[in-house]
Amino acid sequence: MSLLAAPRSRWVLGVLIAVVAAGAVAVPLVVGAQAPGTAGATHRATAASTSPTPASVPVVTAAATAALPEARYDAVVGGLLPWTRTMTTDTVFRLTADAPLFGADRQQPVARFAARDFLGQPSAVVGVRRDGPWELVLTPARRQLPSAAGASGAAPQTAAWVPAALLTNGTTPTSRVVVSTADQSVSIVSTATGAVQQRFQAGVGTSTTPTPTGVSGYLEQRYADPSQGTGDHPIQLTSLHSSAADEPYGGHDGGLIGMHWNATTSGAVSHGCVRLDAAAVAALDALPLGTLVTVA
Repeated sequence: MSLLAAPRSRWVLGVLIAVVAAGAVAVPLVVGAQAPGTAGATHRATAASTSPTPASVPVVTAAATAALPEARYDAVVGGLLPWTRTMTTDTVFRLTADAPLFGADRQQPVARFAARDFLGQPSAVVGVRRDGPWELVLTPARRQLPSAAGASGAAPQTAAWVPAALLTNGTTPTSRVVVSTADQSVSIVSTATGAVQQRFQAGVGTSTTPTPTGVSGYLEQRYADPSQGTGDHPIQLTSLHSSAADEPYGGHDGGLIGMHWNATTSGAVSHGCVRLDAAAVAALDALPLGTLVTVA
């Protein structure tokens, strides 16, 4: 199934763009101290940094930010960070404006995170660690195509640093989603207690187009598209991508991993997506965007 293939419903027409060229884009910077915003001030305040925090956050003008490649679902931006971890908690933010994204050195922006997503709705921004005036966030884009990654495969999820002053608090999820490819199941788990609240049978990827494992992404967006055979059940898009194929669905959706309705809900049967029955889709549809999705 091509998750974002034509023909599209009225709000998807015209949203697909060419894959962004990998690598950082040089833009003029005005460097100065930028105080962190109050949003998320207590968010993991004691989290240790893996590298020294820069003394100041480079200030990027709105024009310079607009010139950066957008880190959207179908983009490939080489300066993003690979994310190959699983998580049990997160904090969801909104952006006050389009934000520059920084790589490991936090000196030169490599992309921008749009304040509104490809459907024109406020983007859900998942923060995983606060480091002084910076927040490490998960992004919707790839950093490398599987065809260029070789035998090691491409990272199914990416991360980047964003100035914390550009973030405002969103809705913090109280549940997370756990996909088990071994058990072929999807569970909704309490973030507070770790207790399984609901569990559903699921169809997962085949051996040649596997569902990526050992990583956490998030619920990025959702939409209904009866033309794709999902009936009236909204497709739940995650920020995860296929690590084995550039376009496993044969479309132009960047190899997104979705969770969607299908008549077959067991076995290794998909191109990497997770196939669910109507009750499971309804349960996921009730969760806020930004909810963690971990594949084990």
